Amino acid sequence: MYFLNKDLVFPPVSAASPEGVVAAGGDLRPDRLLLAYRSGIFPWFEDGSPILWWSPDPRMVLFPEELKIRKSMRQFMRNTTWKVTRNKAFRQVIRECALIKRPGQAGTWITAEMIEAYTHLHEMGYAQSVEVWEEDELIGGLYGIDLGHVFCGESMFARKSNASKLGFVKLVETLRDENYALIDCQVYTEHLASLGAREIDREEFMQILNND
Repeated sequence: MYFLNKDLVFPPVSAASPEGVVAAGGDLRPDRLLLAYRSGIFPWFEDGSPILWWSPDPRMVLFPEELKIRKSMRQFMRNTTWKVTRNKAFRQVIRECALIKRPGQAGTWITAEMIEAYTHLHEMGYAQSVEVWEEDELIGGLYGIDLGHVFCGESMFARKSNASKLGFVKLVETLRDENYALIDCQVYTEHLASLGAREIDREEFMQILNND
């Protein structure tokens, strides 16, 4: 296990454990977080535990042109009165992502420390949010890190059915129009697979990430 110190450096992702752990320790200061994402690495840990830095192989990604929207969802999108915005309520979105209960998880990896760190990145223009509103109520959303050609998705939440999916679809459509290479979804979920995301080798992911 590689343990980080105050120096701003990560080992190569090829040194990751079979589970995908690259390193442990360090901190969540902005320059370290940005270096991590630009290096194909992201933090994921429980409150009270050391920071763990991950680069899984394979990597779950969505190429924007491969987005799948089911017929029922297209009909819903045509008829809904919900509004989708971007970067209007970042702190509220990340807090909601921390609060939402998820199957098989007793708690959240979005600690108070992470909320402050990513809010700082948002203020710097790197962390982005998508919000879904029913009138003035925030009912869904997501956030992630924008690297300019790759969007690194972190978490999403929904208070009503289809809310997070609507926000995600709208984001992907925007990124497709802006010629983004891919959306990093990190690890496999059936929900993401149903939207067209798929696993690729870490080596292929790194080639795309470094081709900016």
